[in-house]
Amino acid sequence: MSQETKILNKSEEIKPYAVYTTGEVEQLLKISNSTMKRLIKRGLIKANKVGKQYRILGLELLHLVSPEVEKKAVKVYLGVKKKVIEKTSNW
Repeated sequence: MSQETKILNKSEEIKPYAVYTTGEVEQLLKISNSTMKRLIKRGLIKANKVGKQYRILGLELLHLVSPEVEKKAVKVYLGVKKKVIEKTSNW
């Protein structure tokens, strides 16, 4: 068991001002490495590159999993869905 795993098993609460590695974030959010890379690339998680590695502030993770973000995502999804229906209804 790695040191990262030991640390996260003690407390899985996201601390707002803690700095996390991508590996720690993957464990906290229970996502794969490829999903982590995609979230960073699309800007859904703001990360700072330190050397060759990324670091993520706990506030970014809390923002990602907050209900307000979910509401915004649903609103965007419904807007896209409406546009798709409008465009495809004439086919």
